[in-house]
Amino acid sequence: MTAEAAWPKSKLSALRLGGRLVAEVPSTGPGRRAFVEILPLLTPADEQAEREGWKRSDRARVYRVRHWDYDADYLDGEDYDLGAVLVRQVMADGEAALTAVLGAWGVPPERFDHPWRTDAP
Repeated sequence: MTAEAAWPKSKLSALRLGGRLVAEVPSTGPGRRAFVEILPLLTPADEQAEREGWKRSDRARVYRVRHWDYDADYLDGEDYDLGAVLVRQVMADGEAALTAVLGAWGVPPERFDHPWRTDAP
């Protein structure tokens, strides 16, 4: 399956434009919440586009994928990182590699959403 076939179009577009996406995943235990986040790495070309007032789409982005486990009591405040544990992190070079990483982690692309639509910090 290609990355384009695996991803909802709106989410793939967000990634190509450099937007962060998040999915909630099972935590390590009671009182904890966990999230996988995808952070597209921005380039000097992206910074130039931003200075010019637009966003640049890039099908060949590199992505940082991180799985965090948080203390649920701190998620709503500024101290959300207290007790947070980085479970794993990997870099994915391109959409196919990103889709493969998420498949290996058991997090399907359709579970991801924009951060403001989730409880992720």
